[in-house]
Amino acid sequence: MSLRMTLSAVACAAFFLNAPAGAEGLKLVPDDSKISFVGTKPDGKHDGGFKKFAADATLNPENPLDASLKVVIQTASLWSDNPKLTNHLKNPDFFDVRKYPEIRFESDKMVAGDEPRTGKMIGKLTMLGKTETVEVPVVCVAKSDGATLTAEFKIDRTKWGMTYGQGKIDNDVAIKATLKFVP
Repeated sequence: MSLRMTLSAVACAAFFLNAPAGAEGLKLVPDDSKISFVGTKPDGKHDGGFKKFAADATLNPENPLDASLKVVIQTASLWSDNPKLTNHLKNPDFFDVRKYPEIRFESDKMVAGDEPRTGKMIGKLTMLGKTETVEVPVVCVAKSDGATLTAEFKIDRTKWGMTYGQGKIDNDVAIKATLKFVP
């Protein structure tokens, strides 16, 4: 690994390093955190997201690339920019919130990025009872009051069996997560 990539890895893991020496976990600040998505179709788009979720971040101080992240989203907390659409998204055509009350992401590996404070978390995303490996590009910013992890990426909803409206609704869904942690 090059010096630049090593420095990037350490910088990306810096949001974990605000924890006191020997600490293993960081606490999510829900009021300063957000998970949202944008679904698109040929004639427009809809914004949405989730109001309730939890996240646990841990650190191996000896090796910042051993950092891990686990996120659990409560699907019933789903919202969108249209109340009728929100109800439809909660039914079996999409998220089927009664049958599948949670979406989970658990990182397996962190890879250094080419730029400072950047990296990629590779992990398992479980939705609608199906688990797929995803690569999530992340930006990590540490400040005196905590640290923020930001991720913007797309997933193909059909990989999890969400096939309603194919051809009328785009398969790729843009996801944006901002997670603030404190020691």
